[in-house]
Amino acid sequence: MTELASKQRPKRPEYRNINAFTDLTTYRMTAAAWVSILHRASGAIMFLLMPFIIWMFDTSISSEISFEKFKAAFNIGMLGLPGFIWKLVALALIWAYLQHFLAGLRHLYMDATHRLSNEFGKSTALVTLVLSITLTLMLGAKLFGLY
Repeated sequence: MTELASKQRPKRPEYRNINAFTDLTTYRMTAAAWVSILHRASGAIMFLLMPFIIWMFDTSISSEISFEKFKAAFNIGMLGLPGFIWKLVALALIWAYLQHFLAGLRHLYMDATHRLSNEFGKSTALVTLVLSITLTLMLGAKLFGLY
């Protein structure tokens, strides 16, 4: 009887560990997975750049002299690095903020409306990625003086 019962049961899925060297190169992540990973990475970037954020805020509002020092850091440079590098750091911070903010709004909206289908997750993930990249490019163009 147990032999008959085992033949009628559907086969259970077999789970296995993945090999990071062979399987990860062929694994195709979805847009939602990228947004999730970038949400964590952008949060980490903002946390790590917190001293730079505090310095920018303090230097830009303390006085006129400190504001000139702030502008010179991005135009001429400081600490032995040219201004271009500091603008790239600021651009990374802009992207991190936009990505984290938009992904957070996406998560809040999905939590509030209980819309958890695969199609909705994919479409909102793509919107999040496109918006964060587009806004970063626009603000980066302004940062680097293209308009």
